[in-house]
Amino acid sequence: MAAEKGRRGSVLFTGYRSVGIYSNHIPHVVRYHKKHKEFYLVTAVGNSFLTYNVNKLGQVAVSNALPESINCLAADRMLVFASHGNILRAFARNKEVVHTYKGHEAEIHLVLPFGDHVVSIDTSNTLIIWDTQSEEEYLQLKFDKTNFTVSAIMHPSTYLNKILLGSQQGSLQLWNIKTNKLLFTFPGWESGVTVLQQAPAVDVVAVGLTSGKIILHNIKFDETLMTFQQDWGPITGISFRTDGHPVMAAGSPLGHIGLWDLEDKKLMNQMRHAHATAIAGLTFVHGEPLLITNGADNAIRVWIFDGPGGQGRLLRFRVGHSAPPTFIRHHGHDGKMVLSAGQDGTLHSFSTVHDRLSKSLGHGSVDKAKSKKLGLRCHSLRLPPIVSFAAEVARQSDWDGIIACHQNSLACTTWNFVRSTMGAHKLKPPELNKGAPRGIHATAVEITSCGNFVVIGLSRGDVDVYNIQSAIHRGHYGKDRAHEGSVRGVVVDGLNQMTITAGSDKLIKFWKFKTKELIQTISLSSPTSILLHRESGMLAIALDDFGINVLDIETRKIVRKFTGHNGKINDMTFSPDGRWLMTTSMDCTIKVWDLPSGCLIDCFLFDSAAVSLSMSPTGDFLATAHVDDLGIYLWSNKSLFSMISLRPLPANYEPTAVMLPGMTDEIEDEDTLPEIEGCSDDMMEYESPEQLGEQLVTLSLLPESRWKNLLNLDVIKRRNKPKEPPKLPKSAPFFIPTLPGLVPRFASNAQDDSQKSKIVNLGVLEQKSLFCVQLQEAIENQNYDIPLKTIKEMGPSAIDAELRNLVPEGGGSVEVMQSFLKMIGSMLATKRDFELAQAYLALFLKLHLRFISSEPRLVEEVSTLSASLQETWLNLQTLFNQSLCVLNYMKSALL
Repeated sequence: MAAEKGRRGSVLFTGYRSVGIYSNHIPHVVRYHKKHKEFYLVTAVGNSFLTYNVNKLGQVAVSNALPESINCLAADRMLVFASHGNILRAFARNKEVVHTYKGHEAEIHLVLPFGDHVVSIDTSNTLIIWDTQSEEEYLQLKFDKTNFTVSAIMHPSTYLNKILLGSQQGSLQLWNIKTNKLLFTFPGWESGVTVLQQAPAVDVVAVGLTSGKIILHNIKFDETLMTFQQDWGPITGISFRTDGHPVMAAGSPLGHIGLWDLEDKKLMNQMRHAHATAIAGLTFVHGEPLLITNGADNAIRVWIFDGPGGQGRLLRFRVGHSAPPTFIRHHGHDGKMVLSAGQDGTLHSFSTVHDRLSKSLGHGSVDKAKSKKLGLRCHSLRLPPIVSFAAEVARQSDWDGIIACHQNSLACTTWNFVRSTMGAHKLKPPELNKGAPRGIHATAVEITSCGNFVVIGLSRGDVDVYNIQSAIHRGHYGKDRAHEGSVRGVVVDGLNQMTITAGSDKLIKFWKFKTKELIQTISLSSPTSILLHRESGMLAIALDDFGINVLDIETRKIVRKFTGHNGKINDMTFSPDGRWLMTTSMDCTIKVWDLPSGCLIDCFLFDSAAVSLSMSPTGDFLATAHVDDLGIYLWSNKSLFSMISLRPLPANYEPTAVMLPGMTDEIEDEDTLPEIEGCSDDMMEYESPEQLGEQLVTLSLLPESRWKNLLNLDVIKRRNKPKEPPKLPKSAPFFIPTLPGLVPRFASNAQDDSQKSKIVNLGVLEQKSLFCVQLQEAIENQNYDIPLKTIKEMGPSAIDAELRNLVPEGGGSVEVMQSFLKMIGSMLATKRDFELAQAYLALFLKLHLRFISSEPRLVEEVSTLSASLQETWLNLQTLFNQSLCVLNYMKSALL
């Protein structure tokens, strides 16, 4: 049977946002908002762009995603222009696409807003000028690639309708785009042009070349004013200060920035290693001593020049991983921080609430003091990237709370989250301090829940315990080694009673944490990693055959086995309540397993495999990190804010690919989405039945004030009786007074005692209430739902009055009283509104017990009702006894 196609997306999770990604190799754009009187910074990240305010570097907007990655960014006072492929789009309000310009046949790489027009140039050397509002093509120019390959474009200030083009061949051309004429050609300086930038002086243009030269050229007189030479490769960006200081900044591919004094015509200062990669863009904020830079190292930095010597200092920044993260875990109990270790060797903490709370813990270094002195510019002092870490918040304010092992490194480092720095200790076995055999390195780490001890497993099979505060070695497991092969995983239970280790020798070993004694050994197919949910005692074991076993550490037995992945298991995480286990594999899927039922309940597929994932301690977000991706992506748990129908997925379920958050295209038509039988996205509506079981009783939804005080109503009325009797009117009214209510009733006590002879016989005029009439009708049709609905809508006083008037003296009859008893009997038979039946019957018997005993029909009806009531209470008592027995057994087992 052919595999059925899966539904789109995930049942449990929906994309929320990405964190830790701020910039790429596309130069940023700075805009000024006249109404807000504030500068804004725009940076590209993949398929969308982010907008920050320069004052605080707070993210204010995220654009809608484009189908492809952004090639080029530009902006004017109203719109942001972004190109992808051969299409140019204009965004309004930093988010919505309002204009689309199609006409290029090759990829666009240069864009320049120009008044009411926008200029775009593609890689085939075609220049097109568009009318911004009408999206029509105004002018098209084609250049010969052999003579003039356009590499830079700018509009010289005060030059009406003119643009200046730079080429890879080194020459420059000045064009009038209104008349479509080439005004002048500058021969160039025998080197390709990379940057064209307007200087603060009119007619002066800064030209950056591939040879590292910067030429300040007067285009009006075709005269070179000054020349500068940088030794760091081609010029990647140029900007001028406009706050009264004649300074020019130039970027380089090595991440250095040169600051040039234009008055003295010399290099004033250098900002080395401003970025780890090439400077993508740099801009001086107009009228302020602020320099904004961004680069492909996923960093945005704002430098301020307020010190002597013209040296810029770092004022604000947003920094993420410059190489993809490989291991992530939530930190803390509130789920607002995500710790991330990347291939760039850094450890970061990203906030899921606001970027200002994110921070970098820095690089691991061989010599912390020497690294600090050198500013960590010496790469030889850096430790290899972190491959795994464990963190605990219990004592993080007192000492280090993070332990990390590095790639092919024997020593494990400690880190302090509060101080945002690497700790003072490097932990390794004492016998290996002087000289360790080659090839031995740490493979697994764990920190206890108390925050005092760490357990480290080595590739040789050793498992050692250390005190994290003092770095004192507290012993090791096994006589010589804990395992005969490499240690694949180490965990400690929540009470520090048991340590569990997994090795490549296909063994899972249980040890006493304190005495280091071996408790039990279990043989399994070679495990690759283990993960313990301390609260439930469930141990997840990933195996080499791509399967997952779940082991109960109390009974030390395998309780679940899951199969279905087709690649190496990269990571696992439990939901906070221990009900779900989420696993990710190199087959690019994430699967969610339900432990109580042992079923696969969710599965979603990505274009790139997730290398690590972590579930928030509060259960609201799932965080994932992916292959060759700098960001960490958050997925919100839909079961927290909507009804989710969870059903087991079939064995041949094939999910479709899910786009990462912030990179999703417009939602497709749901009619075109494939579905499989039994796995539709439509929620299965659940309607609670009126009765759950034949032996169970159902209570009404009425408040207790409507029925609980019916027997004590006379006491309540006596307490609430006014001290003085109500005063009668001096003269009798013309009309007979009536009582307030929906049914008109005459007030029998409204007549004056002195006119007894003229009192009307109210027994003749008395009207029967609606409830009494409905009880009479129910005798014939045997349907008591209508009178029951009526009495349920009454208050306690009205119910008391109605039951008092059921006797013949009150206008009722024996038949009506019998009908009322039959209504109570029907309530007991259906076992619904159980407490109302008890309250109504108790009040009825209290009021009319003597009259009932004198009427044989009522006595017979009461006897039948008593037998039904006794049977119902007997069933309830049996259920109560069963529940109490189960509770007592559970209490005794826990004690």
